[in-house]
Amino acid sequence: MSVSVIMPAKNAASFIYEAIASVVAQGAEVGELIVVDDGSIDQTNAIVRAFSDSRVRLIPNDGRGVSAARNTGARAASGDWLMFLDADDRLRSGAVSALLRAAALETRAIVVYGEYSRIDKDGRRIGVRHLLGGRAKPSGQVLARIAAGNFIVNGGVMIVRAASFAAVGGFDEAMRYCEDWHCWCRLAAQGEFRFVPELLLDYRVHDDSSMSATMRSPQDFLPAAESVFRDRVIVDKLPRRLTPSLRRAAEAHLIAYAATQAIRFGEYRKTLAYAATAVRRSPLATPRIALRIGLALLGI
Repeated sequence: MSVSVIMPAKNAASFIYEAIASVVAQGAEVGELIVVDDGSIDQTNAIVRAFSDSRVRLIPNDGRGVSAARNTGARAASGDWLMFLDADDRLRSGAVSALLRAAALETRAIVVYGEYSRIDKDGRRIGVRHLLGGRAKPSGQVLARIAAGNFIVNGGVMIVRAASFAAVGGFDEAMRYCEDWHCWCRLAAQGEFRFVPELLLDYRVHDDSSMSATMRSPQDFLPAAESVFRDRVIVDKLPRRLTPSLRRAAEAHLIAYAATQAIRFGEYRKTLAYAATAVRRSPLATPRIALRIGLALLGI
């Protein structure tokens, strides 16, 4: 089995060298790294071309957006499995091997995923997620769990069967936010996931990130819930009696994320308002919402 790593990149010169080096270091189980340039005007392309490893390929996307870049890379890939790694993150040593070992043991799985820790712009570890590497996350049929909120968070912690990704149509290029969650839900409607309790990725948090540079409101994220819960591929596989409560939980999850972003920007009144809205949407989620906001207040 081989993995094709897809890396969308736009003006990623500050971090892409580290990202590519972390992929090349994974060894022969990475069959190729396809960097899809989305209209960079910095030194991104020059840095990519400087790698002499024949597995590193560069193809253009002409500024059509990250979802289109990922889909373009997937169509060009030849591996049995796909990984979607952002150009500012980095894989940990042995990450791909750990995922493929799990895939070999659980042949029904169409997605295998693990855990991540956070790093800052200089590559220093931040937060306490690295202490949670042994905790359990869902395996098997996970559709109801992931429809209630994206517990995977970052595509760099997972591999997806290429045939399964093609079957669900890839990422929805019309979505502005949470298109990855929508795609994971469509995959979960198709087959089983397998969790690997290992830290596989350093997820970089920095002010130049498109998700970090500007504070978002719930109205930015709630359309994603509409997309998920009107998608018949997903909804037809959910227990009908649970669908309304799962949608409320998903909306609360998205609003709570907006609340944690408000903390980052020092907008504490908005934090309280968003948190109250999330609790009203899904009272049962109150402990999780309080925990997320408490950790955000601690800078975790």
